[in-house]
Amino acid sequence: MSHSATPAIDEPRLGTRRVGHRRVPRHVAVALPVAVAGLIALLISGNTLRPFERIVTLEARMASKSDFFRDPEVRRLLLRHGIRVDIRRLGSRGIATQSLDGTDVVFPSGQPAAKLVLGRQDRSVRSVRPFVTPLVLGTFRDYADTLVEAGAATPQRAPGGGPTLYYDLDMAAFTGLLDGTDGGRSTADQDGDGRAEGADTWNGIGFDTGGRSNSGRVLVRTSNVCESNAAGTYLSLLAFVANRNTTPGTENVNDPRLAREAVTGLAAKIKPLISLQGMWADEQADSYLSDLGESIAPISLIYEHQYLAHQIAHHDRYGEQDTDRVLLYPTPYALTEPQLISLTDRGDRLVRLLEEDEELRDRAIELGFRVRFSGEDGTSERLNAYLDGHGIQVPAANPDRTKSYEPDLDVLERIITYVGDCPPPVRDAP
Repeated sequence: MSHSATPAIDEPRLGTRRVGHRRVPRHVAVALPVAVAGLIALLISGNTLRPFERIVTLEARMASKSDFFRDPEVRRLLLRHGIRVDIRRLGSRGIATQSLDGTDVVFPSGQPAAKLVLGRQDRSVRSVRPFVTPLVLGTFRDYADTLVEAGAATPQRAPGGGPTLYYDLDMAAFTGLLDGTDGGRSTADQDGDGRAEGADTWNGIGFDTGGRSNSGRVLVRTSNVCESNAAGTYLSLLAFVANRNTTPGTENVNDPRLAREAVTGLAAKIKPLISLQGMWADEQADSYLSDLGESIAPISLIYEHQYLAHQIAHHDRYGEQDTDRVLLYPTPYALTEPQLISLTDRGDRLVRLLEEDEELRDRAIELGFRVRFSGEDGTSERLNAYLDGHGIQVPAANPDRTKSYEPDLDVLERIITYVGDCPPPVRDAP
């Protein structure tokens, strides 16, 4: 008897699946090294907890020296200390004569405006004058050389005999060109109408050589005198020279009527010598340093640090100095002293930083300022060393160190108001 074969049944097998390592997403792999590098940088700089710290925002009103606080490196340094500065741009005199309600710090560009601000405070204030900068006239080489030929300017010697960046300007001779008279000893505006009849033109003093021509008046373009410290300081300089190198208001001190008449007469004398513009001092420098600067104005009133910062940046970018733009250093000279003034306890922190922080002071030098380290005579050494190390000609001190001293505030205010037809100041609400 035969039996059919029973098919063999295989025992079930357990299958295994190969499991690979989970791959890191590509975008994570790309970002990881950046994140690690950022963490290392924070650890090194000590800013690991910065996002968790409270940043204090200070309300500030600043004039042309606001460019210091708007510098990216300065802003970074301040953030390291938990401070951000929110700047409202205003001319120095505008800062001093308008309401300061809600303001933590102010930074007028010179002492007249600073004194006006300090005189309005009913609390003990903290302030610092971190650097100084001379008032200068920015021009172009052909115009500067024309002033040399006219006997009003002298070129400073450049190292190696190359083209100089700096000229010394005899203000007495220069004002003679501005008003068409001999050395500024009298005014061509005899009728007091604000026009200087007979004032010299550029072609009239020899500019029209070599195919050049400019029949316009020899004139200095300034910022708005009703707002700007630069324009007010330049008025003081013109008044000082017109008053035979004597500070206005120091005569007839025992006769107020004669003193007022003398100041008014002096203001009428210098009013035609400048071209007032409705702009701030830093905008004035921006116009001068722009590609169209020469077509805008042959001579512009600026601060030295604005020109030096331009030369440093130009050399860093192109490997050479900008030899088309040059500076005229007036004699007598005018030195401006910006003053950072705290109006609140919060503002005191910023003043202390500018007094104590070496990195902020070093950055000021890199921006062309003469930082105050050991008094006025010591302000130039580190700046000069920095300029020399960056291939920039160092300006030489004029042997004639006659300094123009600003008149008392009431005298200066009368001159400014007369020349600029300025509106009355706005005072804080009681």
